[in-house]
Amino acid sequence: MSNPSATTNPANSRASQGLLAASRKFFQKHGVAVALVLPFLILFLTFIILPVIRSLYFSFTDYNGIRVPNWIGLENYFSLFKEPRFYKALSNTAIYMGFVSIIGTSMGLLLALVFGSQSALDQFFRAAFFLPSVAGGVGLISVFKWIFSSEDYGLVNTIRQWLGLETVRFLGDPNYAIPVLITMAIWGVMGYNMIIFVAGLRSISNELYEAAAIDGANPSQRFFKITLPLLRPTILYVLVTGMIGSFQVFYEPYVLFAQTSGVGGILDSSLTLVVFLYERGFHRFEMGLASAIAWVLFLMLFVLTAINLRLGRANDID
Repeated sequence: MSNPSATTNPANSRASQGLLAASRKFFQKHGVAVALVLPFLILFLTFIILPVIRSLYFSFTDYNGIRVPNWIGLENYFSLFKEPRFYKALSNTAIYMGFVSIIGTSMGLLLALVFGSQSALDQFFRAAFFLPSVAGGVGLISVFKWIFSSEDYGLVNTIRQWLGLETVRFLGDPNYAIPVLITMAIWGVMGYNMIIFVAGLRSISNELYEAAAIDGANPSQRFFKITLPLLRPTILYVLVTGMIGSFQVFYEPYVLFAQTSGVGGILDSSLTLVVFLYERGFHRFEMGLASAIAWVLFLMLFVLTAINLRLGRANDID
């Protein structure tokens, strides 16, 4: 009686030889490229992909960073959606994101239209408006902390005193926390958006404007019929990146408003999603819940980005 495996061995051998030959051919052709990319891939897998996968696992566990994680299923997500402070952080972040994205994009486009030429004066103003986005971070926060300080040296309150008005505790009043953060973020991002829009405007051919002017189109019509439609990809890019950055805001509210009694400021007036994540993960050592917050944040950003991309491409065939 013949052995069935013996009849399949030649086919398996040919398949193995074919795979080996294909692998040898691939490495002969792309071996140098693979060798150059391999160090990056190892670092990317080690410090990006594996931590992301591990955080997804932690989001289904009770874990404090010390003891062995205890699998609890969806309990962290159920607890999160029952937490009133989560909705406070979500509302603060949504308000911040909406104003910063819309106003920051609009101001960037306006500045690009006003200072978009190659004249020396426009180049100077572009550099001046772009400077806050380069020297941002703690430096920008320190400047705005001085501007809105409640002390006598605070710029806004000094001007109010000159006008005979009472001083306002901008950094000590919960009602001013989000407006101060929005103002600071718009000032820091509109110069960067301006540079992106200047590049987008220069990619539009002048022949289109000349043809429209010959046909009798006024500046307003040329802007709404030529400039805005052709800037749609640029506007979409600025909006999506602005939304992602706004949802991830952390060090601005933390440096400006964090107190020993809580990182969210007075009455959680400056509590954002990432600040809430930081508090749960590194103050209370609820690493599982913090991981769940991170994944909820990721899903929100994914949905918002998908909606923006869908709306941005809705009229591509026109």
